[in-house]
Amino acid sequence: MTIRLYDTSARQIRDFTPLTPGCVSIYLCGATVQAAPHIGHIRSGLNFDMMRRWFTYRGYDVTFIRNVTDIDDKIITKSAEQGRPWWSIGYENERAFNDGYAALGCLPPTYEPRATGHVTEMVEMMRGLIERGHAYEADGNVYFDVRSFPGYLELSNQELDNLLQPSAEGETGKRDPRDFAMWKAAKPGEPSWETPWGRGRPGWHLECSAMAHKYLGSAFDIHGGGLDLIFPHHENEIAQAKAFGDEFANFWVHNAWVTMSGEKMSKSLGNSVLVSEMVKQWRPIVLRYYLGTPHYRSMIEYSEEALREAESAFARIEGFCQRVIEKAGGPVEAAAEVPPAFAEAMDDDLGVPGALAIVHTTVRQGNSALAADDKDAAIARLAEVRAMLGVLGLDPLDPQWAGESDRGEELHGAVDTLVRLVLDQRESARARKDWATADAIRDQLQQSGLVIEDSPTGPRWTLGPR
Repeated sequence: MTIRLYDTSARQIRDFTPLTPGCVSIYLCGATVQAAPHIGHIRSGLNFDMMRRWFTYRGYDVTFIRNVTDIDDKIITKSAEQGRPWWSIGYENERAFNDGYAALGCLPPTYEPRATGHVTEMVEMMRGLIERGHAYEADGNVYFDVRSFPGYLELSNQELDNLLQPSAEGETGKRDPRDFAMWKAAKPGEPSWETPWGRGRPGWHLECSAMAHKYLGSAFDIHGGGLDLIFPHHENEIAQAKAFGDEFANFWVHNAWVTMSGEKMSKSLGNSVLVSEMVKQWRPIVLRYYLGTPHYRSMIEYSEEALREAESAFARIEGFCQRVIEKAGGPVEAAAEVPPAFAEAMDDDLGVPGALAIVHTTVRQGNSALAADDKDAAIARLAEVRAMLGVLGLDPLDPQWAGESDRGEELHGAVDTLVRLVLDQRESARARKDWATADAIRDQLQQSGLVIEDSPTGPRWTLGPR
């Protein structure tokens, strides 16, 4: 068994060998909490949640760090615009992100450090970089000297001489306009912390280098994030960490975006779809299926039609699960191991689409077993389906989704009572061979969004696709 991952720094798929046998360490760039999350933000969390689950299934002890950037220019700007403390905005949106992760079934990280809680570690790193000649202080700012680090821009495959990075407002005293700020001198009314170079606040890039060092040490297995972070954020992290003396990340793994009309989903473009609104319109497990099942390196073009297709596909899986449970007369436990073809797909750069194809094939085999009244085969297929869906965090029978079922239980019961009354009328019409009335009742129910299935034990209804 060898897991293989696409390494952005190597520009190829590599065999994964952990730095510490039996253990996997992952650092994921998490939320910058200036606003509530849209589904593009949550996709990254979902992709790396599936990665984490697969490593765990393969027997690794996983340490998963996902940071929170709770201070930056955008948060400070919103604080001034709204007349609210910066920390109030940050905490409110941090909770919104965590609610979004939880709603879509993401496991909580091992640790979730905030930037503002690690100023001491940042100061230590800056001091070391200044001593080594890789950083310098100017007017209370601390900058990284990009020309001092020969490996700068190797991740994004750029040339320094072709890089244009004009000096940002307030970043005075740069030796080179492409040098980046690790620490920003305090401005009136802004939050600040005391350092040997005066009061100020962290630069965005420094915090991740410092927190990765604190929680995962000088070398760790995987650093993750969205494609948009490759430059400048991850380039600058690498420069700081390696110039400080860390080996830093062994693999760089980046997920693709959720797009709308071909553009990256973002709040600044006004094309974001908030998670808090989406979970009111769609079941969270369906959203997880929609966002988590395309390959993590493939773009997702958002559309309601695509979501409806995902809903229908997942409904077929759920329907199979329910039919087998009815046939078995009780719960069916997940198999101890996933099918070999599923494992092979997941080992190959987390090939979720290929793995999902095995799920649907197994569902079809299970449905054929049900049609042939082969109870044992149907139960065996459901056990395999549950094992595979469990690895993906998509098992509808798992207790993590029980709350979703509970919320709709009362409504489902009321609807079921009403539908049963109508179905009884249809059965009466069929008994007296009034086929026209029976068909009319069925058609009316289907027009209402219900799917009617005649089974040996009587008619059964389910919700159809939207």
